[in-house]
Amino acid sequence: MSAHLGRNEPCPCGSGKRYKHCCGSPLASAPRPAAAPAQNLGPHEVSALLLLIQQRRFQEAEERALSLLSSHPEAGMLWKILSVVLLQQGKDALPALRRAAQLLPQDAEVLSNLGSVLASRRLWTEALARLSRALELHPEDGAALLDAANALRALGRTRESVPFYRRALQLDPRSPEAHNNLGNALMQLGQCSDAVVSYGLALQSRPDDAQLLCNLGNALRELGRLQEALGCSERALALDPQLSMAHNNLGLCLTGLGRREQAVASYRRALELQPDYVEALNNLGTLLPELGGLREAMQLLRRAIELDPARAESHRNLANVVFEFRRFEEAAASYRQALALQPQNALAHAGLGAALRMQGHTQQAEACCRAALAIDPKCVSALSLLGELRADRGQFAEAEQLFREVIALDPGFPFAFYSIAMNRKMTRADGSWLQGAEALLAKPLPLRHEISLRYALGKYFDDTQEYARAFDSFKAANELTKRYAVSYDRAQVTARVERVTRRFDAHTIRHCQSGADQSERPVFIVGMPRSGTSLTEQILASHPAVYGAGELAFWQTSFASYEAAELKGEDGTSLLPGMARDYLARLRSLSADAQRVVDKMPLNFLNLGQICAALPRARIIHVRRHPIDTCLSIYFHYFSRLHPYANDFENLAHYYREYVRIMDHWRAVLPETTLLEVPYEGLIADQEGWTRRMLDFIALPWDAKCLEFERTDRVVITLSKWQVRQKIHASSVERWRHYEAYVAPLLPLLEFAAPAQPLTRSELGS
Repeated sequence: MSAHLGRNEPCPCGSGKRYKHCCGSPLASAPRPAAAPAQNLGPHEVSALLLLIQQRRFQEAEERALSLLSSHPEAGMLWKILSVVLLQQGKDALPALRRAAQLLPQDAEVLSNLGSVLASRRLWTEALARLSRALELHPEDGAALLDAANALRALGRTRESVPFYRRALQLDPRSPEAHNNLGNALMQLGQCSDAVVSYGLALQSRPDDAQLLCNLGNALRELGRLQEALGCSERALALDPQLSMAHNNLGLCLTGLGRREQAVASYRRALELQPDYVEALNNLGTLLPELGGLREAMQLLRRAIELDPARAESHRNLANVVFEFRRFEEAAASYRQALALQPQNALAHAGLGAALRMQGHTQQAEACCRAALAIDPKCVSALSLLGELRADRGQFAEAEQLFREVIALDPGFPFAFYSIAMNRKMTRADGSWLQGAEALLAKPLPLRHEISLRYALGKYFDDTQEYARAFDSFKAANELTKRYAVSYDRAQVTARVERVTRRFDAHTIRHCQSGADQSERPVFIVGMPRSGTSLTEQILASHPAVYGAGELAFWQTSFASYEAAELKGEDGTSLLPGMARDYLARLRSLSADAQRVVDKMPLNFLNLGQICAALPRARIIHVRRHPIDTCLSIYFHYFSRLHPYANDFENLAHYYREYVRIMDHWRAVLPETTLLEVPYEGLIADQEGWTRRMLDFIALPWDAKCLEFERTDRVVITLSKWQVRQKIHASSVERWRHYEAYVAPLLPLLEFAAPAQPLTRSELGS
């Protein structure tokens, strides 16, 4: 933010007054003739009032003017003089100025003062009208020119303001206010080099002005001259250690130099001095996620919006943080709010597109990308998202072309490197990719950028069979992810499993199923993440009668509502019919005619009792993979903060045991016809056999298209979107053997590894 200098600055006399007529300035000379009659007001009375003003006896002048107005209410000159003495005392002069302007419509000085007061109250449109009329009457009024220019900028007419500032400077070439505010206008227009010149000229008159130094530092920072900008901020703080703007600007410079912890301290100091400093709230709220402070960032950005709800940047920054919590609907709402305030914000369009993509609205997401690129053809966020949308559809060559276009535009954009690695098998021929990724990692990076690159590097080394280097990269990525401070609470997870198993026993489920909706449309695929759920969905979604809905968060939210009701002493089971109706309506909104709709949210294994109680004819497919392969694959992928167990082997082992415990419970209490166990390794070994078994389980006829699932044209946005478009192969089976030396905490899970049993003829339905 640039500091604004002008008539809103205190007069140098130290009076503290902030208006044009101070220190006995122009009104000390003979006033302009009044356009309205003075009603026999004698010239000696006006002269006496002017003498009181010259002697700075403002209270006496006010009392005398009011006394005279009681007998001369139509004397425009008295209203004019009264307005001046009120201004000099810091009192409300607006009514007096309005009356003076009414009585003296040709008095440029009155109109100029009225415009200045209106501007101080942010009544910009009326202020500009009054100032424009004053300038018609007196075109050489430098103060009115400056005020008019400031009003134009405030109204968003920045380009129009520049000639006014330049005319003011023709009248007073040394005016620091005009040079500074012209610099501010040039900054808004992106003319940072010219702004540096303007700020420099302002500093010639005020070399020790801390605010001017801050403005110059901002311009230098925008030009990438960070060390010079840092010097300006440090000099400003030496002059005025209590200047919050200087602390904020220092934080911006330190952020640009990669010194993020020091930048946080600067922003915090700025907010100590000025708690309602919206820009510092935004800057700190934007930086903290890079250091793991997501929750505090959200609080800061909400506070910024409370203080200034019309600031588009705050809404976009909040949306970015909310997105990291995977609250995509809320993020989309904040992006839309930002766009309502600033429709030409390319980054907000791209952000909205990302949120819509995660909700499955792919066409709308692509439209957002197109809107962003129409505004800024070089918007790398939009191009990168467009690449992800292509990859979601299996168009990997087109996707990679877009990712490489992003890297050509911005070699420091890490997610393009990450996406290339995640959407194909890397080889040693990818040396330029490796060089670019390692060059980025040699620089100070925001936390999430470094994490994504470490995972991508691990993927590269795993693909090229450099397993020691791969594990080092994955371990570094996971250790960095822990800095987000989302801790895994083992006791809390164990307690939840106990609550669920206690609430949903066989009796409760059977009781709730009586009279429940008998729809057979829902099919649930559950299991640990990275256990083969995406592959299973892709196989089933290749059937013409099946729609693959991806991962729906419905039952996670519904379980929270169920628990909230129970905590209030209410009967949570009474909510189940409504949940069933809402869920089936959600499925209809996704596909109106598919006989089966697959919800492959893996974590629904926690909610199977609730699901089966609400929808007794739903079918559950449980995919179970070798425990160490499962846990290692989780460790090797960049999971959201909804999976806090994912970054530590001990936590992974605990979570896996709780998963086994709750699945054992469901096997014991659910009807046998409800749950089908599918071993991942068995599916790999006998694709057709297990595909026939799954189709039979969900009461659909055989269709050979399911054997060519990799050809199915559909959107997949999970981490497995590349793998599910490859023919089945066994390279992922027993993968953990390559890393056996590193996985000691996971080895006790081998007790849960059971060899896959071949299907019998009866199971195959033949």
